[in-house]
Formats: sequence, structure tokens, C-alpha cells
Amino acid sequence: MVEVRRSTIIDAPVDEVWAILRDFNGHESWHPAVATSAIEHSAPVDMIGAVRRFRLSDGSELREQLLSLSDKDWSFSYCILEAPIPLMGYVATVRLKPVTDGDATFWEWRSTFHPPENRKRELTALVADQIYSAGFEAIRKLIAARSGRMRPAAPAAPPAAAPQPVPVADRAASPGTERTQAIIVDRYGGPEVLRWGEVAVQPPEPGEIRIRHRAIGVNFIDIYCRTGYFDLLQPPGVPGMEAAGVVDAVGPGVTAFAVGDRVAYACPPVGAYCRLRTMSAELVVPLPPDIDEETAAAGLLKGVSASFLLHDVERVGAGDVVLIHAAAGGIGQLLVQWARHLGATVIATVSNDDKAATVEALGAHHVIVYSRTDFAAAVLDITGGAGADVVYDAVGRDTIAGSIRALAAPGHLVSFGQASGPVGEMDVGRLASKSITLSRPNYGHYTDTGAKIARHAERIFAALRSGAVRVAPPRRIPLADAAEAHRLLESRATSGSLILV
Repeated sequence: MVEVRRSTIIDAPVDEVWAILRDFNGHESWHPAVATSAIEHSAPVDMIGAVRRFRLSDGSELREQLLSLSDKDWSFSYCILEAPIPLMGYVATVRLKPVTDGDATFWEWRSTFHPPENRKRELTALVADQIYSAGFEAIRKLIAARSGRMRPAAPAAPPAAAPQPVPVADRAASPGTERTQAIIVDRYGGPEVLRWGEVAVQPPEPGEIRIRHRAIGVNFIDIYCRTGYFDLLQPPGVPGMEAAGVVDAVGPGVTAFAVGDRVAYACPPVGAYCRLRTMSAELVVPLPPDIDEETAAAGLLKGVSASFLLHDVERVGAGDVVLIHAAAGGIGQLLVQWARHLGATVIATVSNDDKAATVEALGAHHVIVYSRTDFAAAVLDITGGAGADVVYDAVGRDTIAGSIRALAAPGHLVSFGQASGPVGEMDVGRLASKSITLSRPNYGHYTDTGAKIARHAERIFAALRSGAVRVAPPRRIPLADAAEAHRLLESRATSGSLILV
């Protein structure tokens, strides 16, 4: 059995998107692959068990049956009854969620089926690209046409001083343009969609610099961009939000940097998985003499994350009890060290004894191997039944319920990742029993200006310099093998940081 899962963000309210998608017979009005569609026996389009027969643009016919539909959850599921291609046991689900930061909709489309072994890759790509991705784009165009706001094919370039410059690949070629090797994502998917190729690199315009990368950070946010869960990367595009290197060229008006300066960055826009890159000088920080490029690439984004998690989302201090999940990971290791330095009692969870030894060496007061111990019960035992004041949870689906049980009253649950999968819908009423505060910080909101980035960079560089935290030597992987780096990170078998060199 294979699973195909794709997701995207649609710039429209969830009710507007749902009104289009819930019509089980409406695909012919928006999906480019569907020519005609009809519900058999004139059944209502929202009747469970209704069967639609539709003809594709290539003349072939399919029959699909509606299995469930929920207006409350904005979701429905269906199965294929007959098809000209071997999609045996095909069951699909469409699910919508409102995006809280703006009037937009998160749309997930996923399916499972049993393809013949010799056609597995072909059929998986067909479902992902010709059905799901094509459907996403078709709905975008339909909504844009209805509203009179047709979305341009590529984002328009903002003023040079803006903190979100247009990706260099979207500009017209200009004199001085170079070619550089890069990792390219042509479609959302698994690690296999990371393709080795070349992209154009423009000379720096006013307010910009060009950087020759020496080390590139690999982070879970890169995986969210690769799969389409975060809409920061529009295929075809180059992933990555963290790198360090040397200034190769300086655009007009830039006085903060000169050719040869050592620099680093850890913020959108994506595009770091390459050897040479042009970007806004405002988003780049100078590297102090005592911070090398590989340490910066391994620790800046994670350090910025730890900075706002410990100082802004929650002000951790002496006397606090802090529970940190995935404590042997890149961000987890920094949180353990920094929280202890701030005076907190640190309880860490890890998946095995080797990782436990790593975290103990970093100064965690208590380490729980959650694969053999109920971590929530252990936290309550350690704290005499009081619970943790704050929980930092980057794991998601597998830990969220236990995190709530492990919290004190009142406590603060900081959900900042989902390595094990989305946490799903949450009944906020269940938080009232402990007066729990729930936070879901967005990295981009803490790094969208040069001033914010500089403040966090100063914090982490000072912490490294004082010895309050240290970044373990990262695992080095060739840039061309970025797919392997993603597989390692997704396996949750790694400890510490990965960098591409």
C-alpha cells in the first residue's frame, strides 16, 4: 500500500473553498482532468453512498463513491469503484481547515491504494501531480477569477529595502547573471523530489548582496516546505532557510558589508540549498570572528528559535520547571542548555538510551526515555504531582495529549513542530481544567525584519561565547545528497544538527 498526501494554502475563507469542494459532482467545473460528471440515479450530491461517473479529458471513465461528508469538519472521503488504471483499494480524503493568521484555508488531500509494484512510482506521481497538485492550482485560479484578483504566475518584486525580496530565479536575466548548482523542488512530495540541478543567480541590486555558501543548515521547516505543508516554497523552487558563507558581491547602497565578509542568515525567503545566492542585505548578519561558518549553519536557525521560545513566547527563569520533547535534536539541545542556564529545572524526553546520555551531558536535570516510560506520569512523579510550568513540544501528534497531562495548573503548552504528524483539531475546552495557555509560534513572525533577526542573533552568539550553550559539531552531508539528509531528519534517528557542504 502507498499513501499520497499533498497540502496547500488557498487564499480564500474556508467557507468559500468548501462551497466548491463539497459538491461531489462539481469537479467538471474546475478540475482540468475532468470533462463531464454525473451522479448515478439522480441521487443528491451530498448523500453518503452516492456514485459519480465521470469522463476524463482523455476519454476514459471512472466511477467513485462518496463514503463520508462533514460540514462541521469541512471534510469528505470517497473511493474508486471502477477505473481504467490499477488504483486498487483507492480511498481518498479531502480536509479543510481555516488558517488563523489571515483569511485563508489549509487544504489537505490524501489517499491510500495498492498499485502494482512495477507501476508504483508512476501511479504515485500521477495521483500527486495530475490529480492533487493540478486540483489545487485549478481552485486557486477559479477563486481568483471570481474575486477579480488573478494571482500572478510569480511574486512581484517588492522595493529593494523590503525584508522579503523576490527569489532570484523569478527575475529576468540581467548582465552579470551566473549559474550555480542547487537542489530544486519541481513538485511537493517526499525526499525523492529534491533534484540536483542549476539555477540562475542575479548580480545584487540595490540593498542586496551575493553570498558564496560554505555551509547550509538542514531543518524541519525545510521538510514542511518540501511537502507543501508550509506554503513558503512554490515549485519549481529552491528550499532552505539557513546558510553561512562569504560575501561575493555587494549591490549599490550597501554599506554594512564588503566583499570577503563572513555572514550568515536564518529566515525566509527560501532558497539556501545552493552554492551561490543573492538576497537582501537586511536579512543577513555578520559572523563574529569566534563563530565559524559550519557552527553558524548548524546553529543559527535553531538558536534563533530557542531565543524566541525561551525569551519571547515564554520568559523562562529561575524556579520554572520546563519539559522539553525531542531534547536530543538540534533545537532541543539548545533549549536544554539555555533553559538550565536561565535557572529552570529541565526535564527532557528522548527516544533511546544513547540520546539520553547526550542530553544528560548537556545538563538536563531529569531525562525520560518515552519509548518505555509514560512521560506524563514521570513528570508528575518528578514534580510531586505539580507538573511542568511550560512544555516545549516539537513532536506533535504522538506527544500532545501527554504534554497536556504533564502540565501544571496554570501551565503553558508551546507547540512549535510536528515531527510525528499534525496534532489535529483540539477542543480548547479541555485546556480549562488546568487553565492551560496554548501557543503555536510561527518562525517567520519572529524573523521578518532585520532588527528582529539581529536581536536573536546577538542573543545566541552571546550565549555561545559565554559557554551557556554549545553547538555540537554537525553531521556533514554533500549538497547533492540533500535527499538523504531529509530522510535522516524525518526518521528522527539523528542527534544534533545536519548541514550540507
